[in-house]
Amino acid sequence: MTLDLRIFTEPQQGATYDDLLAVARATEELGFSGFFRSDHYLHMGGDGGAGPTDAWTTLAGLARETSSIRLGTLVTSATFRLPGPLAIQVAGVDQMSGGRVELGLGAGWFEAEHTAYGIPFPPLGERFDRLEEQLAVITGIWGTPRGETFSHEGPHYPVSDSPALAKPVQDGGVPIIVGGGGRRRTPALAVRYAAEFNAAFTSVPETGRLFERVRAVAREAGRDPGSLTYSAAQVVCVGKDDATLRRRAAAIGRDVDELRENGLAGSADEVVDKLATFADVGTERVYLQVLDLSDLDHLADIAEGVLRQLR
Repeated sequence: MTLDLRIFTEPQQGATYDDLLAVARATEELGFSGFFRSDHYLHMGGDGGAGPTDAWTTLAGLARETSSIRLGTLVTSATFRLPGPLAIQVAGVDQMSGGRVELGLGAGWFEAEHTAYGIPFPPLGERFDRLEEQLAVITGIWGTPRGETFSHEGPHYPVSDSPALAKPVQDGGVPIIVGGGGRRRTPALAVRYAAEFNAAFTSVPETGRLFERVRAVAREAGRDPGSLTYSAAQVVCVGKDDATLRRRAAAIGRDVDELRENGLAGSADEVVDKLATFADVGTERVYLQVLDLSDLDHLADIAEGVLRQLR
């Protein structure tokens, strides 16, 4: 079994930049391939600690303080930023990292964070319209040859004679990740714009069904289904013994049995066995959602017990 493992964090729950830096450095030193973070401005349970950090601001810092891991968002909300400035921002972080950045982009869903910080929150259909137009603008800016201009006609983000700068340093632009459970628009957007499709926090059978739907849409559109990477995101909780496992589950407010059912939990061997079932339905990459960012020993245990077996 070959699976690419990345670490995925939720800093809106109260992590500072220094917390994220410590986890990112551990991620790199322990041999995981990437460090990703959510893009949220409001905590979901708890008191939010020190408050939110901005995703692309922190990734810019991490770009200069790491050297090999991939960095990105899972996922940036299209409601948060205009596509032109976002294209410039992400391209800048890609330059700062030496070409290690990926952009997960979604329609946005958490209304409370919008009202808490004065961000407009359109109805769902309009949010998807805006997401589709953002993808067109961002990829258009990155894909326009140097010396030429880019224009886009659209109801939300018209662009006229843009110099289409700055450019990412990665050939073809920054890889884009699209995910979700939608049956029609989400697979179509992934096939048209993305390098990777992500199925987040779904069961093994549902993950397989989502992948098959994307593959079918790709074939219909004339795209090789194998040209996409298929990934999953799952919460992880590993313990070398029962006491450690239960302590780590309690630290994130979860029950061990529930985590075993709805995530990747238990001994390292249990987690490897569960990962094998994801691999069986076509998963090539897994984002391990680590919720207690103060427990760096947890990362070490995952690397020693799980990552080692997948190499």
